[in-house]
Amino acid sequence: MSVSPAPRVDADAELVEALRRDEPDAAERLVERYGDRVYRLAMRITGLKEDAEEAAQDALWTVARKVQMFKGESAFGSWIYRITANAAYQKLRTRRQKSAEIALEDVLPALDGEGRHFEPMDDWSNRVDEQALQGELRDVLQKAIDGLPADYRTALVLHDVEGLSNPDIAEALNISLPAVKSRVHRSRLFVRKQLADYLKTA
Repeated sequence: MSVSPAPRVDADAELVEALRRDEPDAAERLVERYGDRVYRLAMRITGLKEDAEEAAQDALWTVARKVQMFKGESAFGSWIYRITANAAYQKLRTRRQKSAEIALEDVLPALDGEGRHFEPMDDWSNRVDEQALQGELRDVLQKAIDGLPADYRTALVLHDVEGLSNPDIAEALNISLPAVKSRVHRSRLFVRKQLADYLKTA
């Protein structure tokens, strides 16, 4: 998966000021800079195109409308991701699908008392370069990520796809740094297990 380059900090500062001054093209610049990233995150959380589009629109509208509340204590991007995550989670709550969500312990790998994974895992890394498996592996990877609970999927996508640091993710999702590390770690182990299970039979 390719990672989009993060917007420059100075460009973000200019955008924030433009939004605060209610410049005519400010909202358009916001959508141009963050629209795709916001939609991708909303899609990862909700899993439905319609909900993701609505959540992304709600998030961008909220950012533009409440930009005066942004104090600059964290990165502008992290603030946007927090608003986006909240909007997307609200869509999930509205759909009342929490009861259908997979139980964490049913999908995430077991850890020992020190947070280490203790189940043996095969080393299949030398097979990922096989040309015939590339397309199928992408599909398996996508399904594995989609199979994670929303909270874990969001942390993984922010870290491994969007390239945010752990502190930025903690800020964006309003959770502790250890919680971020745990979610990213367990999500990676889960995805790795799905790939390993596929490669055993491929």
